[in-house]
Amino acid sequence: MNIKKILVPLDGSTNSMRGLDEAIYLARQCHATITGLYVVPLSKPNTNSQISYIEKYILKNASQFMSRAKKRSAQNGIDFSDEVMYGDEGKEIIRYVNNKKFDILVIGSRGQSELKEVFLGSTSNYVLHKTQIPVLIVK
Repeated sequence: MNIKKILVPLDGSTNSMRGLDEAIYLARQCHATITGLYVVPLSKPNTNSQISYIEKYILKNASQFMSRAKKRSAQNGIDFSDEVMYGDEGKEIIRYVNNKKFDILVIGSRGQSELKEVFLGSTSNYVLHKTQIPVLIVK
């Protein structure tokens, strides 16, 4: 398997950072690049409407987390690009994977919504069953 493009869904959780660390390790071994994808679990705000306080807070956190992820990757010599999308996490991850053609997806076993599913997070479970590319789930 020739791995050159790695997708890492990130949500700011400890497990998503573990996924990033594994992706960085894999990228170093394969001389690959990483794309970090942060899906904001809200509908995209209209350009004419005012963004609520909660939306501002979530977007600020997403931006800060992606900056940390980019810095961590750069410290390890890995090219990192980031993307922020809106909507249902699982569906948007699958849509992004299908449109951009990645070689592997590295995802934390559970994200911020740990109560949804005890053993395997609902997003990682959904992605595992819906994608056509290899998936590495990190605990």
